[in-house]
Amino acid sequence: MTKPHLLYGMAGSLYTGKVRAYMRQNHIPFVEHKAGGKGFSGQIVPKVGRWIIPVVETPEGEVIQDGTVILDYFEASGASKKSIYPKTPVMRAVAHLFELFGSEGLLRPAMHYRWNFDEINLPFLRTVFGDVLPNGLTGEAKEQAFLHASGRMRKAAVAFGVTPETFDTVVGSYADFLGRFNTHLQQTPFLLGGHATIGDFGLFGPLYAHLARDPKPLHLMQTTAPRVFRWTERMNMPETFIDEEVEQVGDALFADNEIPGTLKSLMKFAAEEYLGEIAAHVEFANNWLAEQTGSDPTKMGLGRGIGMTSFDWRGHEITTAVMPYRFFLLQRLTDWVESLEDKDRMAVGALFAETGLASILDLKTSRRVIRKDHLEVWAD
Repeated sequence: MTKPHLLYGMAGSLYTGKVRAYMRQNHIPFVEHKAGGKGFSGQIVPKVGRWIIPVVETPEGEVIQDGTVILDYFEASGASKKSIYPKTPVMRAVAHLFELFGSEGLLRPAMHYRWNFDEINLPFLRTVFGDVLPNGLTGEAKEQAFLHASGRMRKAAVAFGVTPETFDTVVGSYADFLGRFNTHLQQTPFLLGGHATIGDFGLFGPLYAHLARDPKPLHLMQTTAPRVFRWTERMNMPETFIDEEVEQVGDALFADNEIPGTLKSLMKFAAEEYLGEIAAHVEFANNWLAEQTGSDPTKMGLGRGIGMTSFDWRGHEITTAVMPYRFFLLQRLTDWVESLEDKDRMAVGALFAETGLASILDLKTSRRVIRKDHLEVWAD
């Protein structure tokens, strides 16, 4: 019998969620281990060089860290029943857009609805966070460990722009997104048509792990956007589910020249919600890199962030953490578009211009972000 893969993560982890869903959809045998266990802290963390999830250990003992990198590993091995990367130029670009936006552009509602409704969420979260707490803790020690871990996440929420001044705007923005996505899913089982793509997996992380599990946002999604909730269930299913309302879609993706207005509406939302932020982050990174005159940026450990920058978001000036991982995902979009022939690049450009996203295709850091030894680093 073939040994299963080992998935180290957390039930409530945004980035673990998309890996788990991919492995379920593609019938990849795996056993999930909580990240608070001795196996993770004693064997995996030393190999990865930091405490971070998700991590997959293959039956051969290879360790792979990062959700996108893990999905690419399985794609390269031929594990996908249907490739998560569309074959047509425009759909592939749209898939990468939502990979970026889903993973990084929905963090404000994900963090707000997790950490600002303690009277509803806290009993559930105390249980969920048991996945990342050391084994054997009881009583006061367990409570203190939870408060420490959750306290770090509350600070992270602020670093993503979730403050009392922005609470109402976060709520309104997320309601707008849910409405648009719910309408889109009336005609298609997945974001881009008949099967899940990397865009679905990008969106799935926050929309499932935080927003379709934690009690407060779960009720909101089920009552105001039931098709989005059904999509989260469909993304988690190992079996194929036939919805007769959209059965005519089959498993094909939208054609590049037949993009529904509901998908364009979601792209416009991504422009309104996230374009200003990612542009400000690229500008900050390039200024930061230009200032590193006395040292070699390629020798620096980036960690999760290199600083904070401010920008206008829906009428608020907010300050958020600049994280190089976002540039790694942005490059996947811009690299794809740059690789296209002129006519295909023009087709992508036309759609992105129509939806207010033209400038995202020109955003570049002066040094590329690459991954080396499970870390994000600046390229030479």
